[in-house]
Amino acid sequence: MIRSFCLFAFSLWLLAGSCLYAAQPPKREMRAVWIATVANIDWPSRRWLSTEEQQEEMLRLLDGFARNHINTVVVQIRPTADALYFSPYEPWSHWLTGKQGTRPQPYYDPLQFVIEEAHKRFMDVHVWLNPYRVTQSGSTGELSEEHLFFKNKDLFVRYGNRYYFDPGLDETREFLNRVVRDVVERYDVDAIHFDDYFYPYKIQGLDFPDQSTFEAHPRGFSPDRKDDWRRNNVNMIVAELQRTIKSAKPWVEFGISPFGVWRNRSADVRGSNTRAGVQNYDDLYADVLLWLQEGNIDYVTPQLYWEIGKPDADYAELVGWWSEHVYGKNLYIGMGVYKMGDSSQAAAWNDGNEIVRQLQLNRTQPQVDGAMFYNATAFLSNTFGLNDSLQANYYRYPALCPVNRNIKSKPAVSPQNVNVLRDGEQAYLVWDKVDRKGGEAVDYYVVYAFKGKEPGDMNNPAHIIARTHDHCLNLRTIKGLELSGYYTFVVTSVNRYKQESVPTHAVTRKM
Repeated sequence: MIRSFCLFAFSLWLLAGSCLYAAQPPKREMRAVWIATVANIDWPSRRWLSTEEQQEEMLRLLDGFARNHINTVVVQIRPTADALYFSPYEPWSHWLTGKQGTRPQPYYDPLQFVIEEAHKRFMDVHVWLNPYRVTQSGSTGELSEEHLFFKNKDLFVRYGNRYYFDPGLDETREFLNRVVRDVVERYDVDAIHFDDYFYPYKIQGLDFPDQSTFEAHPRGFSPDRKDDWRRNNVNMIVAELQRTIKSAKPWVEFGISPFGVWRNRSADVRGSNTRAGVQNYDDLYADVLLWLQEGNIDYVTPQLYWEIGKPDADYAELVGWWSEHVYGKNLYIGMGVYKMGDSSQAAAWNDGNEIVRQLQLNRTQPQVDGAMFYNATAFLSNTFGLNDSLQANYYRYPALCPVNRNIKSKPAVSPQNVNVLRDGEQAYLVWDKVDRKGGEAVDYYVVYAFKGKEPGDMNNPAHIIARTHDHCLNLRTIKGLELSGYYTFVVTSVNRYKQESVPTHAVTRKM
């Protein structure tokens, strides 16, 4: 039923054309971009860059995102059991410095730098880790002598031309929980994020080498249920990580971005009407629906890197399917910006703006809370005028990040004593600072302005004139605010749970 509505609404949009542009944009919406560090895909652009060059590149990315009203960055900090941050457990990444275990010179902590700069721009930081991958090749020569691989080789297996942690070992789960707890406790991150790499994508004719582990630690699974045992290995680490994260900082989210097809309908009546060659459940041993049902993840971002109408994996079909199977959790759609303008891809990616078509389709689906774009470099390339379309239409106004429905939280505390002070030609909006700790601490304040003597629609982001970390705003510095006649101002606070306070009063002044 939901899929039928989705397709019907999208058909109406195709007929109505630009009419939907006039619809009020959402005040809350996930707008995220993945920043891939593995193989220097996005950042840093190459190894051995100086600290200054690395920082300049990151600032260019963040400034570009800000111009497009992106509110979240998903930064890959652990691509191959290494670290793009200071870690007591794993060596510095060779993708950062050229040699694993070598720290940046002059020294700085890239993750701390990204967090500070992103938060200045009112962007959340989701840190992206790969749970099991250790190398990108069959050689261990790239590994630091201090790597855990050389201290306890029993934790690792080789599959094809890469090394991985053995997911069936308790020690693997224990180590990964230590890594994640360390990040959450020491850094002001907003979420922990995994992508689709759990058990590796299958290599034809080659079974993953975990038979000895299965025989030593079957945990009640019979020999004919080895696939269920593998899924249980992943289920356990996902559930444990959720508890680890929430025990440290309850407001930090845990999200996963799986391959776009859970199962085909031919394999499971609950599956999607697709004919995908890879399925999460069967090939990656990732039972995403179970994690959603049990609340072991806070959001899901299926990677729907296909075009609308693709015969084997139709984007529209899958948006509808995930909407029906999200079990009340937050749903963001992973969108393949990197395919735009690629002549090797289907015609849809080279005929107009497929991403814009998909964004409009997303907004016809109430369960979809926003999008994440892969990848940063492709997103900012403005292929087919994507950035122009976002800035002029779809992302014309900033949007607050969605509240996570899987996390219990309280509304933020309302700012008090809002007032307008005049100082010559200057006009300042001031209020009392909200002093709270932990998840109830203020992340930022939101300032609304309404022409006239009454407050208007606070769900319309067009009325948001500023977000600020301060409790004072110089109104003369606000671009586009014509300070003549009467204005009514409202100030709210947003806490670490993304909850916005209820405004207690408005202040009206003749400007």
